[in-house]
Amino acid sequence: MSAAAGAAGAAAGVAGWLDGVRVCICGGSGGVGKTTTSAAVAAGMAARGLKVCVVTIDPAQRLADALGLDALGNAPHRVDPAPFAAAGLAFADGGELWALQLDAKRTFDELIERLAPDARTREEILSNRIYRELSGAVAGSQEFTAIAKLHDLAATGEFDLLVLDTPPSRNALDFLDAPDRLTQFFEGRALQALLRPSGFGMKLLGRTSGFALGALKRVTGVDLLTDLSAFFRLLGGLLEGFRARAEQVETLLRDPRTRFLLVTSPEREPIDEAIYFHRKLKAARMAFGGGIVNRVHSDQLGDADPGELIARLVAEAGLSKALATRVAECFADEHALARRDRDNVAHLAERLGTSVPLLLVPHLDDDVHDADGLVAVGAHLFAA
Repeated sequence: MSAAAGAAGAAAGVAGWLDGVRVCICGGSGGVGKTTTSAAVAAGMAARGLKVCVVTIDPAQRLADALGLDALGNAPHRVDPAPFAAAGLAFADGGELWALQLDAKRTFDELIERLAPDARTREEILSNRIYRELSGAVAGSQEFTAIAKLHDLAATGEFDLLVLDTPPSRNALDFLDAPDRLTQFFEGRALQALLRPSGFGMKLLGRTSGFALGALKRVTGVDLLTDLSAFFRLLGGLLEGFRARAEQVETLLRDPRTRFLLVTSPEREPIDEAIYFHRKLKAARMAFGGGIVNRVHSDQLGDADPGELIARLVAEAGLSKALATRVAECFADEHALARRDRDNVAHLAERLGTSVPLLLVPHLDDDVHDADGLVAVGAHLFAA
């Protein structure tokens, strides 16, 4: 794609990037505004007449606050459109905004409930002490359950568009690798050895640990050996179901109607991670919509001389020289940040290539905590 085509893609805004898309995944490192961006994207698409559900894993409840909700649960909750209309963003006919905050543990339990062959097996697994401890700690479970939840919501056909705010992480690539890591966990040699009732693993568990676990039972009343044995026996019957679900999740990520949006901030570290994340998406042949750079400082000083600015503030605004000097220093600081942001964004654009559209969202005066803030962000995301 040419540079002109890339510029046209940016000019089309997010609405153009998501035309015909059913699943939008906002990816990037932690602390770059993915939650805000996801909510603003969802609201903007609802304003265009789509029934949209935004899914977040942010435990800080920032999405609920921004949407004017007391709390969010593991099931979609409809958002009142009135605050958005009051902020200047009316939802078109048919447009609805829904939201949920993923409960990774509950979603994992629901997966077990569906994969269990019968009610008795389901209850044995869910009540097993080992399962309760491990289900929230399996490597990749949070990321995996996020996509699994998307898969379940997509399968219902209830929503025109699903928007996922990916888990907060120092490494955004954890999200893409989650299905493979979960599959590798279940197919690992150590776990497979333990799952074989007559295998070396269970014999070792019985011989080496039997005395210690027996003493533990006498002291605490906790029969850990029985719990372990039952857990491995029950899990063995679900492995094929886990593999199948991991394949379904992988298929969802690679579906042509799934689109990734790269979200970053203008600092160098998130920029470098964004470049790596895009490279990973490209290598995996996953559909990419464009990049969004949040909190970009605007240059209020430009080429103006600080001394001239101070003189103007004194003469035209009636400020004292001391106050005018402080104001000029603030402008100089903003100027330095703006130059840094400009250089980093240029570096990002160069590394991503001219075919990748970029949208810049300026650094707002106030934190985004309500519909007004989301509409302000959306104005830059959907500008044509």
